[in-house]
Parts: sequence; C-alpha cells; structure tokens
Amino acid sequence: VQLQASGGGLVQAWGSLSLSCAASGLTFRDYPMGWFRQAPGKEREFVAAITWSGGMTYYVNSVKGRFTISRDNAKNTVYLQMTSLKPEDTAVYYCAALRVIGPITTTDYNSSGRYWGQGTQVTVSS
Repeated sequence: VQLQASGGGLVQAWGSLSLSCAASGLTFRDYPMGWFRQAPGKEREFVAAITWSGGMTYYVNSVKGRFTISRDNAKNTVYLQMTSLKPEDTAVYYCAALRVIGPITTTDYNSSGRYWGQGTQVTVSS
C-alpha cells in the first residue's frame, strides 16, 4: 500500500494551499480517509476525515470553516483544501486510510490509521 501526499509548501498567512494524497495497492473506496498533522515538538493530531463515499466529513474544531476534505474514488485520491491559513497550521501533513470514522467526540482518531502516507510539509509564514 502506498499513500503519496503532495502539495505542501510555503504560504503566507491567510493564503491557501491544496494537498492531494494518491493511493495505490488498496481498494480505495473501501476505506474512510483522513488527514493528520504534526507540528514540531507536538504530537500528531487529527485534522479531517471523510467517509467511503464522501457523504460525511469530520473536522477538528481549529480548522472548521477553513479546511475542506474531499475524495475522488475514480482517481483513488483524497484532497485537503486549506484556506485562511494561520502560522499555527504549520506542520507535516499526513494522509491515512482509516479503520474507523465518526464524530470526533466518539471516535479515537489517535489509533484510527490503518495505512499512512509519508507526509508533506506545510509552512505558513506570518
């Protein structure tokens, strides 16, 4: 299984960036997908998740209204559109095929990743 994340880079605060994650070696439509991030010196945190068909999405509160997760099952790709970026969004962003999905309050996303991508760096300058 390979999850190839791309699209990271350097952007100014309030700018936008779009991440992609291309999956291979798995039946993509069988997995809910998620994005996570890890900032320097911090633990990895859940960012967003999307169900198998894309009908439901979940976000950490800090990105609601700014980030949008989507997927294209025909292209085996999941996306994360990020707008109004803040310096605190700076992190390495990882995509993952998930074991479980659901509301943040009832889902342990810390242990939800089944397969992980290699990460792409997002740096937001102030």
